[in-house]
Amino acid sequence: MNSADYDKALYYTLWGQWDDLLVLMVRTEDDFLSKKIEDFLHAFHYSSSEESIVRTHQNLIHYLEHAIDTDIEVIYVQ
Repeated sequence: MNSADYDKALYYTLWGQWDDLLVLMVRTEDDFLSKKIEDFLHAFHYSSSEESIVRTHQNLIHYLEHAIDTDIEVIYVQ
């Protein structure tokens, strides 16, 4: 896992840098991260439901927070 990808994704998501988020989606080796980003960007651009956009945004943030917390714990345990 590349923790820099999670940090970048969180930064881009919080600051609305969708172009950079799209590039990260393509370049990351984490398939789950790529899929979460894809789901959010698709909902953001094509969904007419605000609920869908908010849900996918929250799912992405939740995944990023979990991945960052898990990655930090693994580094300190070793």
